[in-house]
Amino acid sequence: MAIKTETRFGDGTVGQASLVTAFIAIQLLAFATAFILDRPTWYAYFMIGSTAVTAYALDGSPFTVMTATVGSLLMVALGLPLFLFVARQSPSLVLEKALDPTVHRVLYLGVYGPLLAAVLSLLLGVPLAHLLAEGFAGQQFVESLVDLPLVVPHSVAGIIILFGFGQDGAFPQLSVLGTMVGMVLAMTFVAAPYAVNTTREAFETIDDRLTYASRIHGANRLETFRRVTGPLAIRGMITGGVLAWARAVSEFGAVAVVAYSVSFFYPVEGSVVRAQHAPVFVYNTYLGGGLDESGAVAFLLLAVSAFVFLVVRYLTDSDTIKGGMP
Repeated sequence: MAIKTETRFGDGTVGQASLVTAFIAIQLLAFATAFILDRPTWYAYFMIGSTAVTAYALDGSPFTVMTATVGSLLMVALGLPLFLFVARQSPSLVLEKALDPTVHRVLYLGVYGPLLAAVLSLLLGVPLAHLLAEGFAGQQFVESLVDLPLVVPHSVAGIIILFGFGQDGAFPQLSVLGTMVGMVLAMTFVAAPYAVNTTREAFETIDDRLTYASRIHGANRLETFRRVTGPLAIRGMITGGVLAWARAVSEFGAVAVVAYSVSFFYPVEGSVVRAQHAPVFVYNTYLGGGLDESGAVAFLLLAVSAFVFLVVRYLTDSDTIKGGMP
């Protein structure tokens, strides 16, 4: 029997939405006040204290108050630098960078290149994820290879790509160093584990009885995948692709080693242009122009990445994507 936990303010959706809105508004007001007074430490204390008070008001349980308070410490570490980063941007400098054609190319490449890596990770990773979910002899070795990029230093990942696919590598005819192909390979190397592992977890949550029923009714393994397990795992695939894309967007070390600057077709200008991956460009801007200029470019990259991420999340929400047999 499920046990329903009642909060002091009930569990109505409208009431909860109002509380969340009020809490966010108070946080924004408190941060703005602390920022104007140049006392960001005050806001850190306020966030921790207000979280504890809110947890007590909503639940009243000492355990809930304790966990919320401890969790707020991490939120301070994650949120406060982001809030200060956004608040300290110069609007004029951000606008200047937003109108710079060079930055346009960088932002386009910063979305387009990772998208190619995410698609490649899914195309090659979904079949492997399905095999891992079913299990096979030597699976632990394959899982270790899949997870290895998660612990390999970023610059080492780039060196590995050059040894594997560069000159005297597996495909000598494939141009990797300083090319779009090399950039996508470097991104795929570090992003593929997210696509494979997330998709595998989605396959593992599917009830085996559904697969069994499909096979009993005469469907072969391919038809069962196409009509049962594939549709049921589609949200996991999309989530894995989004995570792989996000990981590729943030990659610096491997891309800097393999493809510091690449040529690609830029549809806005209708010609082939040359640019750097966004994190590499931000780093070079920091070295050449300082914190303010690099912060403006980083702000634009953050805004574009967050927009794409939120749009994809919205389109793949449970109310939009429903797994099941067609």
